[in-house]
Amino acid sequence: MAKKDIDWGSLGFGYVKTDKRFVSNYKDGKWDDGVITEDADIVMNECACVLQYAQTCFEGLKAYTTEDGRTVCFRPDLNAARMYDTAQRLEMPPFDKDRFVEAVKQVVKANEDYVPPYGSGATLYLRPYMFGINPVIGVKPADEYQFRIFATPVGPYFKGGIKPLTLCVSDFDRAAPHGTGHIKAGLNYAMSLHPIQEAHRAGFAENMYLDAATRTKVEETGGANFLFVTKDNKVVTPKSNSILPSITRRSLMYVAKEYLGLEAEEREVYFDEVKDFAECGLCGTAAVISPVGKIVDHGKEICFPSGMDEMGPITKKLYDTLTGIQMGRLDAPEGWIVEI
Repeated sequence: MAKKDIDWGSLGFGYVKTDKRFVSNYKDGKWDDGVITEDADIVMNECACVLQYAQTCFEGLKAYTTEDGRTVCFRPDLNAARMYDTAQRLEMPPFDKDRFVEAVKQVVKANEDYVPPYGSGATLYLRPYMFGINPVIGVKPADEYQFRIFATPVGPYFKGGIKPLTLCVSDFDRAAPHGTGHIKAGLNYAMSLHPIQEAHRAGFAENMYLDAATRTKVEETGGANFLFVTKDNKVVTPKSNSILPSITRRSLMYVAKEYLGLEAEEREVYFDEVKDFAECGLCGTAAVISPVGKIVDHGKEICFPSGMDEMGPITKKLYDTLTGIQMGRLDAPEGWIVEI
């Protein structure tokens, strides 16, 4: 199949309509078989549950071309499992995990000419999502749902190269200890919009959220997990019941131990110890790792030794190794790469 006539190098991280998407409907207690359709529009009642009470969740993953020309996805089974858990927490009917992965494959195959070529820096971003669609006026879960996956080609998250970010410690709380911080619910991102705009207006790239209960421990940003490196090259990531379990973070921790031979630990990270780390990064699907050069706590600066010019050496090794696995330059652990 011939690739679309797209200037892959000029793509940003935004929505580009592609030809096909997957749609499945839940009605009368079961999901239907689902279809691939060209229709990108959603028609719903003005009182649809998602519009009244935000009963919706989503996932994000990528398809890309490897060095040897294969079209692949990275660990879609973990996205399926996370959406399953999210749906249960939001009283939504979980979509079968195997069917989720199969639907991902169908969408990629149907839009294969939108998968950017190897070396372009671009990828095909996939957005699975689910929402309550029938009218609901009293506060309760919907009875009918729709599960969809669309695809859109996106450019590299960082145009013009990766530069370390400057963050600020937020006065807002991202998630309560027994709330919904551990699931990928749309409502979590809605509440983060005001704090992130406030940060941008103040000249910062993102917020560092502390735990809501004590405001002494590092949680995450509005859309990414933290990864720290100690001065003796140990990789540390915060542990909390209100942190979203990032697939990229879990993969990086495995890479640190099994590929790079580093000590890697998931534990509570107190804000007081942040100043003692050598490197800091944010990890997620979009950028894999975004290096952090500085964190500002109400005027007080914490500057990491790795600096503001480039990734720290351990962060760079982690980034290069994981992207090498994803792009087929390095052998992948069993099950990590799913060929379309």
